[in-house]
Amino acid sequence: MSTLTALRDVTFERNLSLRKLKGKLFEIIAFFAILLGIAMLLTLLIDVFLDGLPWISTKLITEFPSRFPDKAGLRSALQGSVWLMVLTAVMAIPIGVGAGIYLEEFAPQNRITRFIEINVANLAGVPSIIYGLLGLGLFVRQLGLGRTLIAGAMTMALLVLPIIIVTTREAIRAVPQSIRQAALALGATDWEVSRDHVLVYSAPAIMTGIILAMSRAIGETAPLITIGALTYIAFDPKGPFDIFTVLPIQIFNWVSLPNPDFHGLAAAGIIILLAVLLSMNALAIWLRNRLQIRW
Repeated sequence: MSTLTALRDVTFERNLSLRKLKGKLFEIIAFFAILLGIAMLLTLLIDVFLDGLPWISTKLITEFPSRFPDKAGLRSALQGSVWLMVLTAVMAIPIGVGAGIYLEEFAPQNRITRFIEINVANLAGVPSIIYGLLGLGLFVRQLGLGRTLIAGAMTMALLVLPIIIVTTREAIRAVPQSIRQAALALGATDWEVSRDHVLVYSAPAIMTGIILAMSRAIGETAPLITIGALTYIAFDPKGPFDIFTVLPIQIFNWVSLPNPDFHGLAAAGIIILLAVLLSMNALAIWLRNRLQIRW
């Protein structure tokens, strides 16, 4: 009996050592995979900065696109991006936050609600090109909006709407039930509890999710190419029904040109776009750390 026990102990120790060896090997492989990814990213960033920094100037911000590289700029693309983000935020934020509040606080727990929740979660992972095809068929052609800012903003609103809804629900869910129970005990209605307490305490996390959703939208190219955003606009957009271009589209246009000087301009545009994206993400992190309530 003791011999059998000893044999089992030896077998167990051997299997344990083998599992530890496999775990260590997997850890080493994962570490080198991360290093490889970081090295490739740094290589791309260094290449972009080396090509683009010589072209960074005030002219790049103030001038319109041109067929001459030394006269070309991003003015119309920058204004188009600002217009697009403002219109997208106006449409997506109220609907997304309102839908998140309703689903988390007021919706009855039945099959319809569960069906909506599953589909919202699934829509958050749908490729952006699908939203572009939907925007092309619905907004550009069926509604007759054409290749305008409002059509692009409605398409981008569909893209970020599931993200805002999911973020809002997660932020509301993080508020302790004791807050709701205390407000209800003092005679507040369900709407007053949600408006004056739950929404106030969850606002920092909701704002963080909205900023991250907007930062995704400003860097998207595929949906806007699909709905027909133009690559050359030499005037300032005046309203939501004007044709437009945005930073990713203008960068894509310059990269596709054979002149190497335009490739330098494209790299400079990438640097500006990276600066905008990193600023928005830094703002989201700052808001989260500054305003987050720890229970």
